[in-house]
Amino acid sequence: MKKPPVPVRRRPTHVRRADIPAVTVPPRRAPGTKTVLNAVLDHGPVARSTVARLTGLSPASVTGHSAQLLARGLIRESPETTGPRGLGRPHVPLDIDTGRYLVAGAHIAVTNSTLSLMDLRGRIVAEDRQPHRGPRPHPRQVLDGLAGRLPRLVSSHADGRSVLALGVATGHRVDPGAGLIVLHPQLGWRNVAVRDHLADATGLPVHVDSHARALARAEQLFGEASTRGSAVLLFVGAVVDAAFATAGEVHLGPRHGAGSIARLPVGGDGSLESEVSEPAMVRLAAEQGLPVTSFPALLERALAGETRALELFRRRARLVGRAVALLLDMFDPEVLVVVEPGTGLLPHCLADLRTEVAERSLVCDDPEQAVVASSFTGSVLSTAGAAVALGALYADPLGPWPALTAVS
Repeated sequence: MKKPPVPVRRRPTHVRRADIPAVTVPPRRAPGTKTVLNAVLDHGPVARSTVARLTGLSPASVTGHSAQLLARGLIRESPETTGPRGLGRPHVPLDIDTGRYLVAGAHIAVTNSTLSLMDLRGRIVAEDRQPHRGPRPHPRQVLDGLAGRLPRLVSSHADGRSVLALGVATGHRVDPGAGLIVLHPQLGWRNVAVRDHLADATGLPVHVDSHARALARAEQLFGEASTRGSAVLLFVGAVVDAAFATAGEVHLGPRHGAGSIARLPVGGDGSLESEVSEPAMVRLAAEQGLPVTSFPALLERALAGETRALELFRRRARLVGRAVALLLDMFDPEVLVVVEPGTGLLPHCLADLRTEVAERSLVCDDPEQAVVASSFTGSVLSTAGAAVALGALYADPLGPWPALTAVS
């Protein structure tokens, strides 16, 4: 009988220290500074003692972190004091300083691009939307156009405030770490180095993310408070995609594709995007004899009360409701935010959507609480790009922000 082969024992290979690649570790920054800044955003004007109570930080820590934020011009001391007069030292409240800095935003849609300026409280100061020159424009044409338009927007509307950074948002797969648009099928873009191109063209720090994740972050900062726990955000436009957040963190995915729900089935042979996207709505309008050539024109007719246009949006709401029910059952979030103009602007649409959820979801027992319209209806695109930059600032206020470093 043949003996089995004896396994060969290999000597372990020892890795020399010189063979280990260097890892760039970002400098450790006190998370308390971020905590204090976000508390002031939520509650300002607010006394330091109240910030300490709200955050669990010691009064001394709050004072130290506040001093750093004051030095950088991110917060200010309110001229009004709090507390009873004559009983010791008055409390000087802290508030977000909106008089020194802005962030810029760029949203790249299928047919147009939107530039915006936003103050540090998330309020849109100005916006400028321009159509692309023809379908499937070249990336350089769009990015150079954004860089060229930005100085004019700043000079007209910044009112002496400095721009800290530029945020860029778009649909489909975006790699925030590399600053890349990985894939945008409707535009025909693949691996476009947005951050590097716009940083060179504008001289600003540039942050890039998907519009769904950007809007989810905007809700956490300035919008629906319940999104700070677990949330799903569903974006319905020319592109249909989503973002998912757990414990306040928006999920990215190892291939930067989390939220790619365009092909989610909604009944029959149709997928979500093929049935409810803006091009699909224009196509359906043409089939019903509505002479519109663009989605904004169709929305304008619905807002004017045109019956056929309204029914198209109500149909859209019902189909979106089917997708919402699936997403609620998959993720069981505390809240799901729908970014779609009909749910925020037109009568009956949100109710139709919630009715569909009530009939189809296995886990949602209160659609009126669990499903809400976007906090930014009417300013979604201008909010998305700027929220990328502002979200980065509130996540790391002591980070490498050149305009702030110059004054701290």
